[in-house]
Amino acid sequence: MSQQQVVVLDHGSGNVRSAVRALEHVGAAVTLTADREAALAADGLLVPGVGNFHACIAGLRGVGGGEIIDQRLADERPVLGVCVGMQVLFEGSTEPSGDPQPGLARWPGQVVRLEAEVVPHMGWSPVTPAEGSTLFAGLAGERFYFVHSYAAASWPDDAAAGGSARPSWGQHGSPFVAAVEDGPLSATQFHPEKSGDAGLHLLKNWVMSL
Repeated sequence: MSQQQVVVLDHGSGNVRSAVRALEHVGAAVTLTADREAALAADGLLVPGVGNFHACIAGLRGVGGGEIIDQRLADERPVLGVCVGMQVLFEGSTEPSGDPQPGLARWPGQVVRLEAEVVPHMGWSPVTPAEGSTLFAGLAGERFYFVHSYAAASWPDDAAAGGSARPSWGQHGSPFVAAVEDGPLSATQFHPEKSGDAGLHLLKNWVMSL
Protein backbone atom coordinates (compact mmCIF):
# COMPACT_ATOMS: atom_id res chain seq x y z
CA MET A 1 0.00 0.00 0.00
CA SER A 2 1.44 3.38 -0.99
CA GLN A 3 1.92 6.18 1.51
CA GLN A 4 -0.68 8.91 1.75
CA GLN A 5 0.76 12.16 0.38
CA VAL A 6 0.18 15.13 2.69
CA VAL A 7 1.11 18.77 2.10
CA VAL A 8 1.57 21.06 5.09
CA LEU A 9 0.73 24.47 3.64
CA ASP A 10 3.65 26.85 4.14
CA HIS A 11 2.06 30.28 4.56
CA GLY A 12 4.45 31.80 7.10
CA SER A 13 2.97 30.24 10.24
CA GLY A 14 5.37 29.07 12.95
CA ASN A 15 5.85 25.60 14.43
CA VAL A 16 5.23 23.77 11.17
CA ARG A 17 8.17 21.39 11.54
CA SER A 18 6.53 19.64 14.48
CA ALA A 19 3.44 19.03 12.33
CA VAL A 20 5.61 17.62 9.54
CA ARG A 21 7.41 15.28 11.94
CA ALA A 22 4.16 14.10 13.55
CA LEU A 23 2.59 13.29 10.17
CA GLU A 24 5.71 11.45 9.08
CA HIS A 25 5.64 9.50 12.35
CA VAL A 26 2.15 8.18 11.56
CA GLY A 27 3.20 7.06 8.09
CA ALA A 28 2.43 9.92 5.71
CA ALA A 29 4.80 11.21 3.04
CA VAL A 30 4.91 14.92 3.86
CA THR A 31 5.87 18.01 1.88
CA LEU A 32 6.07 21.52 3.36
CA THR A 33 5.24 23.89 0.53
CA ALA A 34 3.04 26.72 -0.72
CA ASP A 35 3.05 25.36 -4.27
CA ARG A 36 -0.52 25.39 -5.56
CA GLU A 37 -0.28 22.31 -7.75
CA ALA A 38 1.34 20.22 -5.01
CA ALA A 39 -1.28 21.37 -2.50
CA LEU A 40 -4.12 20.50 -4.87
CA ALA A 41 -2.68 17.12 -5.82
CA ALA A 42 -1.91 15.81 -2.32
CA ASP A 43 -4.15 13.24 -0.65
CA GLY A 44 -4.46 15.56 2.34
CA LEU A 45 -3.73 19.22 3.09
CA LEU A 46 -2.89 20.40 6.62
CA VAL A 47 -3.32 24.13 7.27
CA PRO A 48 -1.32 25.20 10.35
CA GLY A 49 -1.74 28.44 12.24
CA VAL A 50 -0.36 30.19 15.32
CA GLY A 51 -0.49 33.73 16.66
CA ASN A 52 -2.91 36.44 15.58
CA PHE A 53 -5.99 35.49 13.51
CA HIS A 54 -5.69 38.46 11.16
CA ALA A 55 -1.98 37.99 10.48
CA CYS A 56 -2.57 34.29 9.86
CA ILE A 57 -5.37 34.80 7.35
CA ALA A 58 -3.35 37.52 5.60
CA GLY A 59 -0.43 35.10 5.23
CA LEU A 60 -2.74 32.38 4.04
CA ARG A 61 -4.31 34.61 1.40
CA GLY A 62 -0.83 35.77 0.39
CA VAL A 63 -0.04 32.27 -0.94
CA GLY A 64 -3.50 31.73 -2.44
CA GLY A 65 -4.47 29.48 0.45
CA GLY A 66 -8.14 30.40 0.38
CA GLU A 67 -8.45 29.40 -3.27
CA ILE A 68 -6.50 26.18 -2.65
CA ILE A 69 -8.81 25.22 0.20
CA ASP A 70 -11.91 26.12 -1.83
CA GLN A 71 -10.76 24.04 -4.80
CA ARG A 72 -9.85 21.05 -2.67
CA LEU A 73 -13.22 21.08 -0.92
CA ALA A 74 -15.06 21.48 -4.24
CA ASP A 75 -13.27 18.32 -5.34
CA GLU A 76 -14.06 16.56 -2.03
CA ARG A 77 -10.36 16.38 -1.12
CA PRO A 78 -9.52 16.44 2.62
CA VAL A 79 -8.28 19.51 4.49
CA LEU A 80 -7.31 19.68 8.18
CA GLY A 81 -6.93 23.04 9.94
CA VAL A 82 -5.02 23.28 13.22
CA CYS A 83 -5.32 25.96 15.95
CA VAL A 84 -5.54 29.35 14.17
CA GLY A 85 -5.72 27.25 11.00
CA MET A 86 -9.12 26.21 12.35
CA GLN A 87 -10.17 29.71 13.43
CA VAL A 88 -9.67 31.19 9.95
CA LEU A 89 -12.35 28.82 8.64
CA PHE A 90 -14.98 30.90 10.46
CA GLU A 91 -16.35 34.25 9.29
CA GLY A 92 -14.08 36.39 11.40
CA SER A 93 -12.52 37.08 14.79
CA THR A 94 -12.86 39.72 17.50
CA GLU A 95 -9.12 39.49 18.17
CA PRO A 96 -7.57 42.98 18.01
CA SER A 97 -5.61 43.89 14.89
CA GLY A 98 -4.41 47.01 13.14
CA ASP A 99 -5.36 45.35 9.85
CA PRO A 100 -8.54 43.32 10.46
CA GLN A 101 -9.21 40.56 7.97
CA PRO A 102 -12.35 38.48 7.30
CA GLY A 103 -12.13 34.73 7.65
CA LEU A 104 -12.77 32.17 4.94
CA ALA A 105 -16.41 31.73 6.07
CA ARG A 106 -16.51 27.98 5.57
CA TRP A 107 -18.47 27.92 8.84
CA PRO A 108 -20.73 30.63 10.32
CA GLY A 109 -19.87 32.72 13.34
CA GLN A 110 -17.07 34.66 14.96
CA VAL A 111 -14.03 33.54 16.92
CA VAL A 112 -14.16 35.32 20.30
CA ARG A 113 -12.04 35.71 23.42
CA LEU A 114 -12.45 32.86 25.89
CA GLU A 115 -14.63 33.64 28.91
CA ALA A 116 -12.45 32.31 31.70
CA GLU A 117 -10.59 33.54 34.78
CA VAL A 118 -7.26 32.57 33.22
CA VAL A 119 -6.53 33.34 29.56
CA PRO A 120 -4.80 32.01 27.53
CA HIS A 121 -5.97 28.44 27.88
CA MET A 122 -2.64 26.65 27.94
CA GLY A 123 -2.24 22.96 28.73
CA TRP A 124 -3.93 19.60 28.53
CA SER A 125 -7.73 19.35 28.44
CA PRO A 126 -10.31 16.73 27.48
CA VAL A 127 -12.57 16.97 24.45
CA THR A 128 -16.14 15.72 24.16
CA PRO A 129 -16.18 14.22 20.65
CA ALA A 130 -19.08 14.48 18.24
CA GLU A 131 -21.09 11.32 17.90
CA GLY A 132 -19.58 9.03 15.28
CA SER A 133 -16.38 11.08 15.07
CA THR A 134 -13.67 9.76 12.76
CA LEU A 135 -10.92 11.95 14.20
CA PHE A 136 -11.54 10.85 17.77
CA ALA A 137 -12.11 7.14 17.11
CA GLY A 138 -10.41 5.21 19.92
CA LEU A 139 -9.68 8.39 21.88
CA ALA A 140 -12.50 8.56 24.43
CA GLY A 141 -11.35 10.27 27.61
CA GLU A 142 -8.01 11.45 26.20
CA ARG A 143 -6.57 14.93 26.75
CA PHE A 144 -5.08 17.21 24.11
CA TYR A 145 -2.72 20.19 24.23
CA PHE A 146 -4.26 23.65 23.84
CA VAL A 147 -2.66 27.09 23.70
CA HIS A 148 -5.14 29.79 22.69
CA SER A 149 -7.02 32.86 23.90
CA TYR A 150 -9.77 32.83 21.25
CA ALA A 151 -12.14 30.16 19.98
CA ALA A 152 -15.58 29.66 18.46
CA ALA A 153 -17.86 29.74 21.49
CA SER A 154 -21.03 28.53 19.79
CA TRP A 155 -22.31 26.47 16.90
CA PRO A 156 -25.51 27.71 15.23
CA ASP A 157 -28.37 25.23 15.44
CA ASP A 158 -29.37 25.89 11.83
CA ALA A 159 -25.83 25.08 10.63
CA ALA A 160 -25.74 21.86 12.63
CA ALA A 161 -29.20 20.82 11.45
CA GLY A 162 -28.72 21.81 7.83
CA GLY A 163 -25.40 20.19 7.03
CA SER A 164 -22.97 17.43 7.83
CA ALA A 165 -20.76 19.44 10.19
CA ARG A 166 -20.18 17.85 13.60
CA PRO A 167 -18.57 19.99 16.33
CA SER A 168 -16.65 18.47 19.23
CA TRP A 169 -16.46 20.50 22.44
CA GLY A 170 -13.88 21.64 24.96
CA GLN A 171 -14.28 23.59 28.19
CA HIS A 172 -12.26 26.45 29.63
CA GLY A 173 -14.39 28.67 31.79
CA SER A 174 -17.20 28.05 29.30
CA PRO A 175 -17.68 25.64 26.38
CA PHE A 176 -15.93 26.23 23.07
CA VAL A 177 -15.65 24.37 19.77
CA ALA A 178 -12.57 22.15 20.07
CA ALA A 179 -12.88 20.45 16.67
CA VAL A 180 -15.18 20.22 13.66
CA GLU A 181 -15.67 17.45 11.10
CA ASP A 182 -17.56 18.53 7.99
CA GLY A 183 -17.17 16.09 5.13
CA PRO A 184 -13.68 16.59 3.65
CA LEU A 185 -13.04 19.60 5.95
CA SER A 186 -11.84 18.96 9.50
CA ALA A 187 -10.13 21.13 12.09
CA THR A 188 -8.88 21.12 15.67
CA GLN A 189 -8.43 24.05 18.05
CA PHE A 190 -5.77 22.07 19.91
CA HIS A 191 -2.39 21.02 18.55
CA PRO A 192 -2.44 17.29 17.74
CA GLU A 193 1.26 17.42 16.87
CA LYS A 194 1.98 18.49 20.48
CA SER A 195 -0.54 16.16 22.12
CA GLY A 196 1.62 13.08 22.61
CA ASP A 197 0.25 9.65 21.78
CA ALA A 198 -3.35 10.90 21.69
CA GLY A 199 -2.48 13.54 19.10
CA LEU A 200 -0.55 11.04 16.99
CA HIS A 201 -3.53 8.67 17.15
CA LEU A 202 -5.82 11.47 15.92
CA LEU A 203 -3.46 12.34 13.06
CA LYS A 204 -3.25 8.65 12.18
CA ASN A 205 -7.06 8.51 12.07
CA TRP A 206 -7.05 11.46 9.68
CA VAL A 207 -4.27 10.13 7.48
CA MET A 208 -5.91 6.69 7.23
CA SER A 209 -9.18 8.36 6.14
CA LEU A 210 -7.54 10.06 3.14
